[in-house]
Amino acid sequence: MDVVAMHIANGIISGPVSVIFIVIAVAALAFCVVKARADLDDRLAPMAGLVAAFIFAVQMLNFQVLPGVSGHLLGGTLAVILVGPWVGALCVSTVLIVQCLLFADGGLTAIGLNITNMALLGTAAGYLLVAALLRILPKTPTSLGAVAFIASVVSVVVASQGFVLEYALGGTTALSLPLISGTMAGTHVLIGIGEGLIAATTVVTVARVRPDLVYALRRFRKPVTTSGIGATA
Repeated sequence: MDVVAMHIANGIISGPVSVIFIVIAVAALAFCVVKARADLDDRLAPMAGLVAAFIFAVQMLNFQVLPGVSGHLLGGTLAVILVGPWVGALCVSTVLIVQCLLFADGGLTAIGLNITNMALLGTAAGYLLVAALLRILPKTPTSLGAVAFIASVVSVVVASQGFVLEYALGGTTALSLPLISGTMAGTHVLIGIGEGLIAATTVVTVARVRPDLVYALRRFRKPVTTSGIGATA
């Protein structure tokens, strides 16, 4: 069975483009580290470790989406809902680096490409959609599950199109970009549905047991009104 996943192997994208994306990834992660310092506290720090461990474990499990095609959790949307965008990006990046170094899942020269697609583009797309939806939907576990599902599908497709851009810049073989884009988008919609079900189930479970541990519920809580004047609690 062929496994279609976002992990890019060595040699698919040219060396110069791979180096450029390593620089981009390092710069972006350094920025995330700076921003994450404001979020990390005694509650979020252990949660970040649990999220990274969960994503690492679930990424090792593939699920079939088509005959001969399987996928696995990317984890970007799940991470941003539970621990926020900055810490979430760092969690996914840590998982990708460990997988690359210990299991050769994704090429070492392509680590910048993989981090850009899954840890940066995927989490950014997921967080922006989560933020937009939770501003208009009720902050309930059921709504959060629906948001997680929708954002997961979108984030996985966005991450797949990051590969298309990278291939356009430095693909090592001559292939039709519209064909690559359509194939990646179609396949990753199906992978996104699987990811969405996993993410929705996970965040709903956590939200029902410990809603105080869910970053998205804390970050986008409704303002408290005092004497007719809106004030954030």
